[in-house]
Amino acid sequence: VYKRPDGLVVVRNITEGAKVKVDEVTETIEPDLLYPLLRGRDVQRWRAEPSAWILITHLPGMGLKAISERDMQINYPRTYGYLKQFEKVLRERAAFKRYFTRKDKNGRIAETGPFYSMFDVGTYTFAPWKVVWTRVGNDITAAVAGHPDVAGEQKPVVPIETVTLVDFTDFTEAHYFCAVANSSPWRLVIVATAVHGTGGFGSPNVLEKARIPSFDPNDSVHLRLAELSEQAHETAKVGDELRLREIEAEIDLWAAKLWNLSDDELREIQKSLA
Repeated sequence: VYKRPDGLVVVRNITEGAKVKVDEVTETIEPDLLYPLLRGRDVQRWRAEPSAWILITHLPGMGLKAISERDMQINYPRTYGYLKQFEKVLRERAAFKRYFTRKDKNGRIAETGPFYSMFDVGTYTFAPWKVVWTRVGNDITAAVAGHPDVAGEQKPVVPIETVTLVDFTDFTEAHYFCAVANSSPWRLVIVATAVHGTGGFGSPNVLEKARIPSFDPNDSVHLRLAELSEQAHETAKVGDELRLREIEAEIDLWAAKLWNLSDDELREIQKSLA
């Protein structure tokens, strides 16, 4: 993607590794519905940097109701023209047939939304901050993602379906949550339950296995964990592994205070996790 002087952006669809084969198309479209896409390969502990973009054909607050074709043609004509090139493929999607079609009283199939309607779009999609980790792996590698500059505009990151997200409106709360998710005590519970086959590793239901205390902006432990998460992200970005290990060790100490763990208990947890 690159921005033209007139404000439009030039995009090319990703065809590599696609389950459904489509032609590679380069097109100029409006930037309004373009959001940074976070794929599994983009997520590491303390670092989540989008490497692609996605068209979200729903506006904030609309839920599963996509922008009408009439409004799309009027307000985003170039984007509509781009999507029309893939109309047949988009209509054949399993999710489209399941959630955006129904049988009328005569038994005929009727569409309940535009052909580019998307499932799993909600308030969380447009949340400014998200803590993310990949669903596939052998450990939790959480990071805070949000608000990169796309085509001269601040846009929320949209993770792909293989990335678990927890949405936040508060920057500090997101970093508190991330610090706890990356701490040894929390990770040990998740890894141990995954090993014993009690659910998919990395899926959202891990939050039912190990609860994270609700954020309290007046709690010094919570605030310190948030500060350490911010430091960890900054350190991971510059690649200072030694300093990062020091920060992670301090996060474990504060996480132990969060759950009233003794020094001996924390050492045993770290040993078991290793």
